[in-house]
Amino acid sequence: MKEVVKPIKDSWVLQTVQHELKDKPFTGLRDYTIFQVGKATLLRVSDVLSLKKSDVYERNGRVKKNAYTIDKKTKKRNVLYLRPVERELEDYYDWLEEMQQKFYGPKHDGEAVFESKFRSRNSKFNGRVFSSEWLFPSFNHAERHIDGKAYYKIMSGIGQKLHIDYLGTHTMRKTGAYRVYQQTNNIALVMKLLNHSSQSQTLRYLGLDQEEREHLLDTVDFG
Repeated sequence: MKEVVKPIKDSWVLQTVQHELKDKPFTGLRDYTIFQVGKATLLRVSDVLSLKKSDVYERNGRVKKNAYTIDKKTKKRNVLYLRPVERELEDYYDWLEEMQQKFYGPKHDGEAVFESKFRSRNSKFNGRVFSSEWLFPSFNHAERHIDGKAYYKIMSGIGQKLHIDYLGTHTMRKTGAYRVYQQTNNIALVMKLLNHSSQSQTLRYLGLDQEEREHLLDTVDFG
């Protein structure tokens, strides 16, 4: 049976999922930032994971206002507005810089212990990960970005822990799209952000087509 991935509609559930992502040992800030970027840009997970640092950061580390990408599935050009996720990207950049210093700079006793613990939990870990060209590198292969299967395991693991059966790699995109629609009531905007070809496609994607039908039926007097 095919698993159904839905947007997270409840704000408390959303905050809990984000907390679980961020609270994971060692990889938490990376995994959390992936979710936040996907939610804010409405990119497909494959496009989020293949972002490079140069796509989102200036040379001095400042977050760009816009990033320009090509949608892998549709081949359409994307202009990503990064202001809604600027703070998260700044924090992530600072963390990468801090971690790179811990692994490559002069080590104090505490940092040496930290590195030892990190390596013990990540047997294939390569310290070059923090200087990788990829925005979201694999912690096992510094020359690659984390892939969709790995991120699915992360999301499904959180789903199992929280007893939520609708989490997956599309969760961040669907959640972002749902929140834009709920707060603007502008389905045309959501359709454009998702690179969809019709509003009906967008309503189906968000699971709102059934809700819309039920809402209209609630207004009918059947006598």
